[in-house]
Amino acid sequence: MKLDFAPMEGITGRDFREVHAACFPGVDRYRLPFLSPAADRHLTPRQRRDLEAGPLGFARLLPQVLTKEPGDFLWAASALAELGYETVDLNLGCPSGTVVGKGKGAGLLRDPAALDRFLEAVFAAAPLPISVKTRIGLEDPAEWEALLPILARYPIRELTVHPRTRRELYRGGVHADAFLRAAATLPFPLYYNGNLFTPADVQGLDAACPGLAGAVIGRGLLADPALVTRCRGGVRSRAALIDFHEELAARYLRRMHPDGAVLPKFKELWMYLSLLLPDEKAWKRLRKCARWADFHPLALGLLRDGDLLPEADFFRIDQKSVNLMPAQSV
Repeated sequence: MKLDFAPMEGITGRDFREVHAACFPGVDRYRLPFLSPAADRHLTPRQRRDLEAGPLGFARLLPQVLTKEPGDFLWAASALAELGYETVDLNLGCPSGTVVGKGKGAGLLRDPAALDRFLEAVFAAAPLPISVKTRIGLEDPAEWEALLPILARYPIRELTVHPRTRRELYRGGVHADAFLRAAATLPFPLYYNGNLFTPADVQGLDAACPGLAGAVIGRGLLADPALVTRCRGGVRSRAALIDFHEELAARYLRRMHPDGAVLPKFKELWMYLSLLLPDEKAWKRLRKCARWADFHPLALGLLRDGDLLPEADFFRIDQKSVNLMPAQSV
């Protein structure tokens, strides 16, 4: 079963992906944070830099597009093809209120007939094969039954299913029955996404869904960057964590202001990394730091000298946004 790193807006940019791949082997593919076409249909220098393949190569990157307009999707697909990409991913899963309110991401699931028309238009003219990531509905898991036959009509390269509705965000357990229904009825390769936090979670998924194409892991890999390495039989080493932390900091500091840009990025990352520490007070001390010069030695010291839990403690994240799924659930 293949294992992909999910895109996390603001965190998993090009520097992060390249440093992670160098320090923690095993990830098959890194999915890119979404590209949302602007009105002028123009790639900015910053977008171009993030879309460059770099040392990972195009085969290990999957770009995704977030839009409700077929024309914008087709433009983005053409731009990605010119850069060298071989597949483009359509985002039907983003649950952000701003995104959904504009009818994008999971907002496209509101009207199945309109979604059908959108898919018909883009599949008829796309210059690249299209993969899709989706949730199972906007408000109610029962919406999945109307969405399944629509998805089945199109030659989707791969379908990634996060078995929650948009309303559920990341709260509570996933709807295993909805995912298993997709696995039993859809004719294309299927990826699972949602609440994979430990190697046992991944092993349980593999056992429950033999023949599954793969899984996409996001929050679990931010909390434990070695999660996929461990799933492949490797270990999490303190040295690799330190190398990852320090190389990522060095890359950011070459291009960004330490307090204005690097510090906020590392605070967001450490909201997850701190779940490896048994003392949750460590995160509170990091969060209060107002200067990179104060934050960095404290964070580095925790990695060098602090105790590390065998598994990240996801119960410590605000339960409004994250709940732990039982390891045996799909």
